Order: sequence, then structure tokens, then C-alpha cells
Amino acid sequence: MMQYLNELVLSSGITSDTMAIILLAALFGLMIVGLALGQELAFVLGGAGVIIGYLAWGSSGVTIAMTKMYDQMQSYSMVAIPMFVLMANFLTHSKVADGLFLSIRYLLGPVKGGLGLAVILVSTVFAATTGIVGASVVTMGMLSIPVLLKCGYKPSLACGMVCAGGSLGILIPPSIMLVSMGSYAEVSVGKIFFAAIVPGLLLSLCYCIYVFIICQIHPDYGPAMTAEELAEMPMRERITGSLINLIPPLILIIGVLGSIFAGIATPTEAAGVGALFSLILAIFYKQFSWQMLYDSVIDTAKTTAMVFIILFGASAFTGIFMSLDGDQLIANWVVSMGIGKWGAFAIMMVIVFIMGMFLDWLGIVMIVFPIFLPIMDIFGFDRLWLVAVTAVMLQTCFMTPPFGFALFYIKGIVPPEVKIMDIYKGVIPFILIIVAVVVLVTVFPGLAVGLPALVAG
Repeated sequence: MMQYLNELVLSSGITSDTMAIILLAALFGLMIVGLALGQELAFVLGGAGVIIGYLAWGSSGVTIAMTKMYDQMQSYSMVAIPMFVLMANFLTHSKVADGLFLSIRYLLGPVKGGLGLAVILVSTVFAATTGIVGASVVTMGMLSIPVLLKCGYKPSLACGMVCAGGSLGILIPPSIMLVSMGSYAEVSVGKIFFAAIVPGLLLSLCYCIYVFIICQIHPDYGPAMTAEELAEMPMRERITGSLINLIPPLILIIGVLGSIFAGIATPTEAAGVGALFSLILAIFYKQFSWQMLYDSVIDTAKTTAMVFIILFGASAFTGIFMSLDGDQLIANWVVSMGIGKWGAFAIMMVIVFIMGMFLDWLGIVMIVFPIFLPIMDIFGFDRLWLVAVTAVMLQTCFMTPPFGFALFYIKGIVPPEVKIMDIYKGVIPFILIIVAVVVLVTVFPGLAVGLPALVAG
């Protein structure tokens, strides 16, 4: 494979290291140009990898790219992705969140900011059963935004809560993001599920604390429900309704995650069981129909195809990047800067945050991991902890302007009088909370690795 590159080096009269740097620059240059032109990420990454691979090694370079794609196809853990997506679609169509939100909003209605707390709590439960941000944000937005605005909530706060709560779906396990990150980082998906639980719940708690405090300071931001509104549902009905709508999803969560944590099933096997149980839930809630089944399967196929084609394109890209020793060149450069392990870690987090303004989580992981994982290995970072911290930071990519997906999901739901700037303002406090939780998990790594260590012990 190196013969073609060596001939290129000899004919150009430059060193092999310099040629590798030029090809690496061309690799990333093609990626940036392709994205700037609005092309699809999967084809940009895969195309750049194949082109630079051919320039470096001829037909052998194309073989390298194709081999990396084939290796990705053979990953058994990837089978969990369509199963978790199918589970999410069944639950979305079963309207589990509808009854739960109705009961909890009346239960917390007497409290200032109570409806906001209900949004965060229901989003957290829904996140543990869906794992798809689009489904969580759209479902919670359609359920809660009209109610929040009708009850006098500040539009920016209402939009911020739904964006933040809905985005938890990609962090709190089971999550297709965690499955993809674990497969790529070569870390046990089950351990990553463990590692993400505490940071995910901590983030949800911080959201609740913020909503509660801001509504105490500014009661007009999130007024309590009036006595007349509360009288529409007696206390006993609120409690029983909450339990009826909460217990089945909790059984699903405990069944899926508990079987993984107990070592009874792999994440892939648990995903299959979860998909079946979520279908049973849809029947239980009397939402099953052949049209619902058809829509769920079609939506699952679309989402899975999107995820897999990006993974395959990214595999070709990173395969060429690694074959050009790009990981070693960048690692040596970062080490030579003398910024230390925490300086390198800070750079990685800043890059993830900035890229989140323009790309989705999958593109960020596929680009950042091959560059920084070898560097983090040199500095002795625990990969499990690093993946967990990165997963928390990736929450921002759904909310950071200008291209955060959750922002546009919400804009498509809210009334015309709610402007995009209101949504931007609403998510800023929650973005700062995410950064604060990243700092907490960095300072106290046990928040991420403590639970996996406890279970393993």
C-alpha cells in the first residue's frame, strides 16, 4: 500500500511526513468544503476518505476505506440501534407521555413553576424509554407548549425547558448515541449505560432546580395553576393517574436496563425485548393499529438507515485518517505543545462544543474520536469516563444556535408570535447548566465511573 505513496513522495521531492500532513490537510479540507456546500455528512466523509485514499495508495486506498466500512457492519452492538429506535417509535405512538404529563402537571400545579417541573420529569422518564431526541422534543413540545403558554409561562422559558428536557433522550440510557459511542471507542455499551445514568439524572435535577428557582424569583415566568384549574382533577385522580401512567414505563426501563446490568442480556438482546414490551404497552394503552405498526416500522427504517449510512461514511474517513498516521501526528503535536493532560482535555471539550453549533452528535463523534481518543490514551484518561463526559457535552449540540436540531423542532410547534430569538434566549441557561455538569463530572469522576465500578465489584 505504501508503494504508491512512496512513488508520490519521490516524484515530488518532499518527505513522507510532509506528504502525509498535506494529504491529511486535504482530507479535512474536502470535508469542510463539502459541509459548507450543504452536502450530506455521510457522503462528505465517505467521499473525502475514498478520494484521499486513492491519491495516497491508488486502488489499495479504496480497499482500506471499504474494509473499514465492512468492519463497522460486523459490529454486533450495532444491531441494538434499530431495536432501540423501534422501541422508541412504539412508545411515541402509544402516547405514554400524554397521560403521564396530564397527571403530573395537575399534581405539581399548585407550585410556582410546577408545570415546568412536570415537563422536565416527564421528559426524563420519556428519555429513558425513547433514546431519540426528535421524538422526545416533538412529543413533549406538542403536549406541553400550548398548556404552558395558556397558563402564562414566559415563552422563552417554556421553549428552553422542552428543548432541554427532550434532549435528555440521547443521554439517559438506553440511547443510540451511547451504543454508537461505545462501539467506536471500543468500550462496553453496558458499562457506558451505567456511566451515563448519574450524569443524566444529575442534569435533569439541575434543570428542575433552575426552573424552580427562576420561577420563585420571577413568579410571572411560571405561575402556579389557579384553584379553578386544579379543581378540574381531584387529588386522588391525580395520584392514581400518575401511577397508572408511570408504572408501565418504569417496568420497561427496569426490564431493559436491569437485564443489562444484571448480566442476563446484552444491550442488543435487551433492545429486542424492549421493542416487544413497548409494543405490548401500545396495546395496553389502546393505541395499537396496523397503521401505527406500519408507521413505526417505516420511521425505524428511516432513522436506522440515516444512522448507519453516516457510520459507514465516517468509517471510510477515519480509516484513511488512521492509515495516514493522523492520530499519531496530531497526538505528537498536542503533546509537544506542553499544555498537559487537562489542557488537551479542555481543547477536546471546546471543539465538541463548537462543532455542536453546526453538526449533530453522530458527525461530531465520528470526527472527534479518531483524533482525540489516542491523545487521551497517551495522557492516561479512562475511556469510559471520557465517553461519559463527552456524552454530557454533546447535549449542547441539540440546543446551540444556529443549527441546534431541537431549536427547529420547537419552532415548528410554537405559535407564530414566538420568535426564534425567544427560543435562542430560552436555551442559554440550560446550555450553561450542561457545561456546569460537565465540570462537575470532570472534578468528581466518580459521578460517571462510580456506578459501573460498584456493579462490577
